[in-house]
Amino acid sequence: MSSDRLAYISPTWPAPVSVRAYVSTRIGGVSATPFDALNLGMHVQDEPIAVQQNRDLFSSYVNMPDSVQWLNQVHGTDVVTLPYDPLLNNAIPESADAAFTRTAQQVCAVLTADCLPVFFCDSLGSQVAVAHAGWRGLCAGVLEATLRCFDDPSSVMVWLGPAIGPTAFEVGDEVKSAFVSVSLDAQKAFAPSQQAGKWLGDLYMLATQRLQAAGVTHIYGGDHCTFTDVERFYSYRRDGQTGRMASVIWLNKG
Repeated sequence: MSSDRLAYISPTWPAPVSVRAYVSTRIGGVSATPFDALNLGMHVQDEPIAVQQNRDLFSSYVNMPDSVQWLNQVHGTDVVTLPYDPLLNNAIPESADAAFTRTAQQVCAVLTADCLPVFFCDSLGSQVAVAHAGWRGLCAGVLEATLRCFDDPSSVMVWLGPAIGPTAFEVGDEVKSAFVSVSLDAQKAFAPSQQAGKWLGDLYMLATQRLQAAGVTHIYGGDHCTFTDVERFYSYRRDGQTGRMASVIWLNKG
């Protein structure tokens, strides 16, 4: 298979034909070790020229419109609506962890390397969003905040993209307690680790619980692990200094 086909994966979900969504892998770019090869993050000390070339390559691989707005992600719950309209004083926020649009050809994007990227679209194919859900943002409600942007959250379907899997996401009591303090059901997403006082957390289960509680019934994905799939995915937990994958979504023109 050619490197351009290996450079991204597509969600497996019954989204309307107007919806385009992709997640980059680490394959098919120009960055040197430890960012090899398709690093799309400008904030990880990779060479900016290489990152920009990778972004251009990825854009060409998936035929992405030239409208992507990269966010300053801070593990929070703020959602930005795109595109920005300076005439309405709609200033670019200093930080956000999700992007929403109802405008055709406007690309929403987040960067991840273990955190959970979550794609959203409505059943009409008229609204889309993507959220960056690390455990802090997930616990604080970034998915619920994103859902509130949609006209009818009950019509929304979701795909859970590549994240650190439940056999690799070891956390302390404070992480488990934070989720359980919001919902007792969250206890089901934590299994004892071999290390005393540690737990293996299931981000996919935690996200599914939160989405179901918010009324979402069509949830797909959750079958990748960035930590164990060394060939395809970056993992901050595994490698420390490493690159970032992009999760992008947009609406095609009708």
